Parts: sequence; structure tokens; C-alpha cells
Amino acid sequence: QLQLVESGGGSVQPGGSLRLSCTASGFSLASYAMGWFRQAPGKEREFVALIRGSGSATYYADSVKGRFTISRDNAKNTVYLQLNSLKPDDTAVYYCAGDRWVPTLASGTPGSWGQGTQVTVSS
Repeated sequence: QLQLVESGGGSVQPGGSLRLSCTASGFSLASYAMGWFRQAPGKEREFVALIRGSGSATYYADSVKGRFTISRDNAKNTVYLQLNSLKPDDTAVYYCAGDRWVPTLASGTPGSWGQGTQVTVSS
């Protein structure tokens, strides 16, 4: 099972940017589809973005399309989420997740989760 550790969260003003990182240990990331989810206070966890193991395809929630970019560096066993043009509605705990199967990851039931990193967007 993957061990996932997120970093890079913080507080930023509306319109600002952050880059989240998720570093894996235990297995090579190259065999895993990786994704980011988020959970805002009082809301259910929701899908944000997903990238296939080879990095050949990416998928985004409509709410972040054009503002967020998911990428991966399999040599560093790390996945990134670049957050641009941040809005107060983006405030949430962001979780990294991984699974060998894209449908399982996309359904929100992956085999591995990180502990989460807080992103706060406020003026």
C-alpha cells in the first residue's frame, strides 16, 4: 500500500497561487493513477483532479478546470497540484490519493490516502 504525504498548503489571498506536492513511499508511483480530492467544512469530499500512471491523460472537476493543473514526476515519486486563480470556494483540506485502477480512484474509493493539507483562500 502506498504511503502518501502531502505538503504545500497554506493561506493565500483570492487570485493567488499555491503548489501542492504528494510524495509516495512503499511502491513506485509509476504503476498508480493519482488524484487530488478536497473537503470543505461541512461538505463531502469531492474529486478535484486525476492523472494516469504514465501521465498521458488528466481529468479535472469542472469547478477547477483551467485554474488547476495536475502533474507527476515518477522519478521523484511525486505528484503535484498547481492551484492558480484561487477563490474563497477553494478553501478546503486537499487530499492526495492513489490506486492502480483509474475507475476506483475516480469513484473516490482509492486504496491509499494522504493525511491532507489545508488550503485557505481569504482576503
